[in-house]
Amino acid sequence: MEMRRLGADGPRVAPIGLGCSAMSGAYGPADEKESVATIHAAIDAGVTLLDTADFYGMGHNEWLIRQALRAGDREKVVLSVKFGQLTGLDGTFGISDGRPAAVKTFLAYSLQRLGTDHVDIYRPARLDPAVPVEETVGAIAEAVRGGYVRGIGLSEVGPETIRRAHAVHPIADVQIEYSLFSRGAEDGVLETCRELGIGVTAYGVLSRGLLSGSYRPVADATGARSHLPRFQDANVAANLALVENLRKIAEPRGITVAQLAIAWVLAQGRAGTRPEGDVVALVGARRPRRVTDAVAAAGLTLTDEELAAVGRAVPRAAVAGERYGAAAMAHLDSER
Repeated sequence: MEMRRLGADGPRVAPIGLGCSAMSGAYGPADEKESVATIHAAIDAGVTLLDTADFYGMGHNEWLIRQALRAGDREKVVLSVKFGQLTGLDGTFGISDGRPAAVKTFLAYSLQRLGTDHVDIYRPARLDPAVPVEETVGAIAEAVRGGYVRGIGLSEVGPETIRRAHAVHPIADVQIEYSLFSRGAEDGVLETCRELGIGVTAYGVLSRGLLSGSYRPVADATGARSHLPRFQDANVAANLALVENLRKIAEPRGITVAQLAIAWVLAQGRAGTRPEGDVVALVGARRPRRVTDAVAAAGLTLTDEELAAVGRAVPRAAVAGERYGAAAMAHLDSER
């Protein structure tokens, strides 16, 4: 896989990254042995970016990654860690905490759980509206100078916040949901990142399974999907009809809908100034075969005709439902 650099001087990573949240219960129970096998399969296939957060499974995900990394693996991977998302006793998410003192505490705990002396990219999961982003980034910059962090990232922030943060310390990448079903990154975030030389890591490239080509509605959905508007009532039926439009494009080429959706995201990265592309696709997985399918998508090149056909198959305005509920959407700086 052709490597892509995160930021002007950040790490070089494969175009496919592994999102690890599903290994810690985000979409229902996960088997730890199979999760470890998935991490091994990703590393062995050339995937270098592992994306996690201190609140995935309330620390479980970081511990799992520590257990999965074999001798020599730490030097091969780039660990991207989100922090600050406060979690209640019932598992519900609250506000984000970006206070400088909290940043240092969160980082200390993550280093312990991961069993490493540094994090490659450290980022607030969401913007704390009560704390200027300059203060949060400044605290991470201190950790960079101390050798505990190699690069600074952001997540779900808009152009103004990106500029303010980048003025304090160079930002390696901005993580934002970006897929055929979630196109908000095109409303200024991609342009700003390219202007400043910042990479983009796209999560939700399969829209939490809707774009997998294999999702079927269930009456008793658990985990994150049970709260997401796109999986509710008539919305899910409308969205799955769009997936069938994509299937008509994918099958004649001998690829899956998921591979087509991933290849589309990577193709948007090639629209930038870097020949190798400036968007990395984070693919969530908890089974090795999902990694195999995703990695194959990195080698696909979609023609202009195919990209146009995909655009017609999934018009931006045709997607039914917001990507989060109203309360969560209100906390997204990227949506303002």
